Amino acid sequence: MGENDPRASLKELGDRLDKARGGMKHAAPRGGNGIGDTQNALGQGLRIGVELVVAVVVSVGIGWALDNWFGTKPLFMAVFFFLGIGAGMWNVYRAVKGMGSAMGVRRGMPGNKAWDDEDED
Repeated sequence: MGENDPRASLKELGDRLDKARGGMKHAAPRGGNGIGDTQNALGQGLRIGVELVVAVVVSVGIGWALDNWFGTKPLFMAVFFFLGIGAGMWNVYRAVKGMGSAMGVRRGMPGNKAWDDEDED
């Protein structure tokens, strides 16, 4: 056994590891191991839930304040409760509709043209 044997075996081991790592990259699904996809879905679900709850809580708070100001206890709170549910559902609809697009992208809006660098004559 000479000096070259350990180095050769380490080089061979390194080559085998590189080959194995390269094969795993191509064999893995497009999303990787799925952790990023799961976190993205969890984040979207949390966002949708929070938007729904916050819309109802804020609207009930506004209704409660108006009831205290005008002295009409259940009227404004009930009206704003249903308005909050409607606003929350609208937020959920908008979030689900734009789920596959980038943040801030509006699709299907009249007059919504893509920005380009050329001047219009």
